[in-house]
Amino acid sequence: MNKYLLKATVVGALGGLLFGFDTAVIAGTTEQLSSVFHLTPWTLGLTVSIGLAGTILGAMTSGVLGQKIGGREALRIMAILYTLSAIGCAFAWNWDALMISRFIGGIGIGGSSVLGPVYIAELAPAKWRGRMVGLFQINIVVGILLAYLSNYIIVMQHLGAMQWRWEFGVAIVPSAIFLILLYGIPRSSRWLVTTNQTDEALDVLRLMGSPDSEAELREIMESVHMERGVKPEPLFNGKYNLPIFLAISIGLFNQLSGINALLYYSNSIFASAGFSSNSAALQTVGVGLVNLLATVSRHEPDRQARP
Repeated sequence: MNKYLLKATVVGALGGLLFGFDTAVIAGTTEQLSSVFHLTPWTLGLTVSIGLAGTILGAMTSGVLGQKIGGREALRIMAILYTLSAIGCAFAWNWDALMISRFIGGIGIGGSSVLGPVYIAELAPAKWRGRMVGLFQINIVVGILLAYLSNYIIVMQHLGAMQWRWEFGVAIVPSAIFLILLYGIPRSSRWLVTTNQTDEALDVLRLMGSPDSEAELREIMESVHMERGVKPEPLFNGKYNLPIFLAISIGLFNQLSGINALLYYSNSIFASAGFSSNSAALQTVGVGLVNLLATVSRHEPDRQARP
């Protein structure tokens, strides 16, 4: 695999790592947040879920942003939001500041969950596309594991009342690194074609190691031309009922499985079961590790019988 393609894929997938980290890091802070900001069970739930509200907004709006300014530039905005959120949460002076910071982080999560896979797919050759886009999902569960591991290490430092600030603040480092690395990768060739920047698109294809960059550029141009010639159809019409139903059902049952409650309140769950704070933090690392192993494990494809 071309090293420039690999670099662009890894950087694009880092948004998934921050997605997972920002999603799970709250688990280690719930007890102290309840004490510091005098949260009731309802306001604690709101503190945890406000990030999801931002995620919805980010996911709904980032596609349009990516089409307008390009996936790379849009990912830079998401990286800035991640960084601002980490700083805001770490230095939150009151509950309102914490809520705003978590909402901003949620926008970054939702935006990167759309923009990252699309950016990777637009760069990757067809034979590698599935695996490379799948790296984004792998990074999500890696980020969850790193959040739990980070929380455990911080708990072991016995930082007292400052512990929750450190747990949030750790995200400043990977967020800033993500932003910096985004300045070292190219814009996607497909987006460049949609904006009539074909010369730069050809340069990107060559940089990515395309065996026949000019032929691939022509294919992209033909594909974009065909898309522009297709008459838009409303999403909600009869022939799309089944795929829409399946898509909604998959998302619905994923949430109804209760996995989010475990991800967000794992420390509290283990503490309620009688574990000490140190032991509870360590148990969450085990949860994150199992989550990672379950995600990456897969069956070997059946080998075709030889004649």
